[in-house]
Amino acid sequence: MSTIDPTGVTLVIGATGTTGSRTVAQLTAAGRPVRAASRRAGPLPGAEPVRFDWYDPAGFDAAVTGADRVYLVPPVGDPDPAAVMLPFLDRARAAGVRRAVLLSSSAIAEGGPAVGRVHRALPGLFDEWAVLRPSWFMQNFTGTHAHADSIRADGAVLTAAGAGRVGFVDADDIAAVAVRALTDDRAPNADLVLTGPQALSHDDIAAILTDVTGRPVVHHHLTYEAQRDRLAAVIPPEFAAMLAGMDRDIAGGSEDRTTDTVRRLTGRPPHGFRAVAERELGAPAASAAAVHPESPTGAGSGGRLR
Repeated sequence: MSTIDPTGVTLVIGATGTTGSRTVAQLTAAGRPVRAASRRAGPLPGAEPVRFDWYDPAGFDAAVTGADRVYLVPPVGDPDPAAVMLPFLDRARAAGVRRAVLLSSSAIAEGGPAVGRVHRALPGLFDEWAVLRPSWFMQNFTGTHAHADSIRADGAVLTAAGAGRVGFVDADDIAAVAVRALTDDRAPNADLVLTGPQALSHDDIAAILTDVTGRPVVHHHLTYEAQRDRLAAVIPPEFAAMLAGMDRDIAGGSEDRTTDTVRRLTGRPPHGFRAVAERELGAPAASAAAVHPESPTGAGSGGRLR
């Protein structure tokens, strides 16, 4: 039986990010009290904002006090997030947090590099927990980061993934699973791999984007070295090498799978990429903004969104 209060506060770290903002929106829509943690403590409808920075432990207590569950988005681009996350999790447990849901990656196993160390530690810290391991985000192609930047600028997707296929997943579906993991009477206490309904190559993605937006989009096949060096121009070299290595793994078939996790936890099927592209890029105004070379864009990380 769960030990958390069904009316208790959920702390969402990374509350203005890709999955965090959607998780906040779905929790507040369900009438759940939410503390929205971000570096600027920006206001989100229905949530209590709080300033939070993984690299500033002075703000940890204000974030966790009074919360009984937490959604954890690791610091973006840090090759060793455990160094800052594990001290925070100790603090959270001492403050009364009973359930933790961690956003990881389908490409990183328990005990693996980066957030894999946090994944391994989580069950020993909390009796109620889940690790979400989504495949690569569909929003990497429709948002304001990563591949979306090169699509807007050059009509191109650049990877070292070759013809490898990926079960790309909608961030809305990730948030829906996060909400269930955070609020169900029983925590999953499991490692959950999340995918969309179909595994697609980047050539397939380019063809769908061309069809939906009306602007040609192509997939440029890079070598591992070329992708690593391209990414290292904008992100730390260790992280660039890891991301390029993930592309190389995709080329070898590491992400060529689909799972039933979204349907099993939410009761509905996951969204397909064409439906998401039409939702986010298909309207005339959205399409123009998405593909115009001079449209404002965010600072792309070169990897998946968080």
